[in-house]
Amino acid sequence: MLRTSASRVLDDNDRDEVLALLDSDPVANVFVSSRVRAVGLNPARLGGQMWGFGPRGGLVSLCYAGANMVPVNAGPEAVHAFADRARKQGRRCSSIVGPVDAVSLLWERLEPHWGRARAIRWAQPVMATSSKPPVSADPLVRRVRPDEFDVLLPACVAMFTEEVGVSPNLGDGGALYRTRVAELIRIGRSYARIDDGRVVFKAEVGAVTPQACQIQGVWVAPELRGRGYAVAGMAAVVEAAMSCFAPVVSLYVNDYNHPARAVYRKVGFREIDTFMSVLF
Repeated sequence: MLRTSASRVLDDNDRDEVLALLDSDPVANVFVSSRVRAVGLNPARLGGQMWGFGPRGGLVSLCYAGANMVPVNAGPEAVHAFADRARKQGRRCSSIVGPVDAVSLLWERLEPHWGRARAIRWAQPVMATSSKPPVSADPLVRRVRPDEFDVLLPACVAMFTEEVGVSPNLGDGGALYRTRVAELIRIGRSYARIDDGRVVFKAEVGAVTPQACQIQGVWVAPELRGRGYAVAGMAAVVEAAMSCFAPVVSLYVNDYNHPARAVYRKVGFREIDTFMSVLF
């Protein structure tokens, strides 16, 4: 019999219960929920394990343990159980991200064993909107075509490097990152304004469920910032996302990025939660 203080590795037999728990907060859980809906809980397809806290039929909390570690609905007892499993397994993730209370406690327990993080983003407001943007959308923002991959990729690399602090080309030479960029283009979730072969604005819809979707990778060419491209571009992406993917559009942003937060507010986003990220 499962001890309530232990976590367990979930499988496809737990799928319905996992989705019910994820759907209790569809905006906060959109990334994990999108993964489960797309590929299920088999670790080979999921790209990691899903840990559960609580017995079958009484699941209380989750932790996605893949390239990112993401706690879900995790109170102190669940965090302790997940930290214990993560400590024994050793660090395999490139980041821990999720609700600030759970992530801060998880990191408090893991730091003595995993060592210093490369960077910590202590407060990242989660923002969401379910309304048509109150500003005009840029009519030149559109889905990126597969033949424009080479045009878009440098902008994606620049955005990632600026946001995360390291280049996505490190390690495997950028192969995995290029695959993800190409996949988002292929499935119609990459948007940009491209003028004369130059990316002016771009953003992707990175995670999608029936209830919510999450925008990521928002970027404006540095020399063009402050001219309104971000507001109009985001308005276009929000309209497209609501039309094509889900009724609620969300994102999260660093608390110190005041220009970005101002842009999102102008487009109609409001702050509903706070995330925290630990980057390795």
